[in-house]
Amino acid sequence: MLRREMECYVAVQRTSGFIFDDQARVLESYVAFAIAAGDMFVRTQRVLDWSLRTTSAQRRRTLLLTVRRFALWLTAESARHEVPDADLLPRARRARQQPYIYSSAKIEALVHCAEETATRGCPVPGLYPTLFGLLAATGMRISEALALDMSDITADGILIRHAKRKGRRLLPLHPTAAQALDRYLTARRRVHARCDAIFLADGGGRLCDGTARNVFRRMLKRVGLSHAANGGRRPRIHDLRHSFAIRSLEACGSDRKAIARHMVGLSTYLGHVNITDTYWYLEATPFLMRQIAERGEALLEGGAP
Repeated sequence: MLRREMECYVAVQRTSGFIFDDQARVLESYVAFAIAAGDMFVRTQRVLDWSLRTTSAQRRRTLLLTVRRFALWLTAESARHEVPDADLLPRARRARQQPYIYSSAKIEALVHCAEETATRGCPVPGLYPTLFGLLAATGMRISEALALDMSDITADGILIRHAKRKGRRLLPLHPTAAQALDRYLTARRRVHARCDAIFLADGGGRLCDGTARNVFRRMLKRVGLSHAANGGRRPRIHDLRHSFAIRSLEACGSDRKAIARHMVGLSTYLGHVNITDTYWYLEATPFLMRQIAERGEALLEGGAP
């Protein structure tokens, strides 16, 4: 019974437009645990026992709330389902991993060495310099770049069809980025591949995330950035997206109206549903802190806020 109801619930959520992949895996795990214990209905103690198997306090609360929403949905059909209290587990502070903000010189060095660290059977010259250069120049997610097909390149920019939360957007390119991409596409068109992907794996299929990350690790080692991030960790590919957001804001005008317009545009460009998601990408840099100090001094002296 629980499994059938879970499958129905997942189907309803996806029909409503939600991707619901992680939630589906969570519910599958809970339902298997509950059924093994002989449950036909949601039981609060069982949910608690199941969620406590993970070591992360934040993850435990996420698991609990995911099943709680499922239980609330089930109570419309049967009051025999128990709904766990939302505060059954304490709230955990969400830990934000401090991003590594790449300088222009470091990005240039990474792109410069990308060809040397490419996979041995790389089918298209310039594949990795173009891939990582495009990530740095547009703030795209690595998953979005790897999903690009030849038909996604238009005269107006790059059409992102496979964005997070199934969104779509058009990314206009700076002339220098457009020229670099055009040079790569000329070489790409000469290669007969098994798919229409822009970025190809050694065997002619679509380049996968794992291969791209392995190459990026070698690039970081080549330029001496293997342990450059906070806490001695390795900078991430996703930090290129953070760096794009920061450098974009640094290039914006310093008055409030200009910043407000810029943040709306940046949020759209990055493919965020809510502008609060864009704030997550902002980081204090010396340039921005200097601007804040200057604006604060102007305000104290009676200047424009």
